[in-house]
Amino acid sequence: MASKTSGPSKLDRVLAEQRAYIAQREKGYREKALKLYPWICGRCSREFTRANLSELTVHHVDHNHDNNPSDGSNWELLCIYCHDEEHTKFSNLIRYGSTTAREKAPATHNPFADLKERMKKGE
Repeated sequence: MASKTSGPSKLDRVLAEQRAYIAQREKGYREKALKLYPWICGRCSREFTRANLSELTVHHVDHNHDNNPSDGSNWELLCIYCHDEEHTKFSNLIRYGSTTAREKAPATHNPFADLKERMKKGE
């Protein structure tokens, strides 16, 4: 039987490389966004200081994390809660489609329409 090597698995290496790539990419646009914009959430207007700045995130308006124009036109600063809400709304749009694009007809079924008749019959 061949013995296992004591180094990290291929999956561990790939995940570590991905984490490093994301951290490097974020470092660049996060630093730029924090210099460009006031430290205020773009949705709830919560203000941030150095003490809680880690709770302020850079949101990509078009949801493409590789689209990082130097003028910051694809970024907005959001607190972690508003950022999660934005991604939830986007996920729901992808999953279910737009809810505002089409009008739904109102429900017309009335489950109690013949209640009086049924009560007379003793059902």
